[in-house]
Amino acid sequence: MPYVTIFVLLPVLVYSASATEIPKGAHLLLRMNNSISTRTVHEGDYVYLQTESPIVADGHIIVPNGSYVQGVVSRAKQSGRVKGRAELSIHLETLTLPAGTTYRISPRLASVDSGETSQKVDNRENDIKQGGTKGKDAETIAITAGTGAALGGLVDREWKGAGIGAGVGTGVGLARVLLSRGREVELKRGSTLDVVFDRPVSLE
Repeated sequence: MPYVTIFVLLPVLVYSASATEIPKGAHLLLRMNNSISTRTVHEGDYVYLQTESPIVADGHIIVPNGSYVQGVVSRAKQSGRVKGRAELSIHLETLTLPAGTTYRISPRLASVDSGETSQKVDNRENDIKQGGTKGKDAETIAITAGTGAALGGLVDREWKGAGIGAGVGTGVGLARVLLSRGREVELKRGSTLDVVFDRPVSLE
């Protein structure tokens, strides 16, 4: 019985350095190569990233993984002690492909790693803002009030002493909240950002 050979053609994505453009609406996942925080960063500081996902157009990979992206901090606001949340604005400026060709880009932020915080992208202003700390502040006050009540009860052996201790504990907790700053916006090395292109970028 003769053997029959069947060939199956599968689509193959090929990297093309001569593709025409990054299409409008394309997303690009970037990974931080350095760490920045609103606690220490200043306007004008550089940000270095690498692509973690390719951009594909017409069956060709036009922006492969490992391409380099450079940006600059355009605004940084540190968190306040009583009010004012941390804010960070980054302007991505250049994309360098593996072949060494560099292009000017200006994508906007779509999302960012939050880590253990509530930082997120404000799409209206295209920056990263840290969330509030009301829950954490209330927990701090409650814990110190409870500790004060326990100590007051031990000293006085009466509910009166517990009440005084709770009042002192509440005052200590409130002072701690007022004297401490809120969380900063932090982009640690290895964290990711998703950006989107609002207009095409020519790669010719």
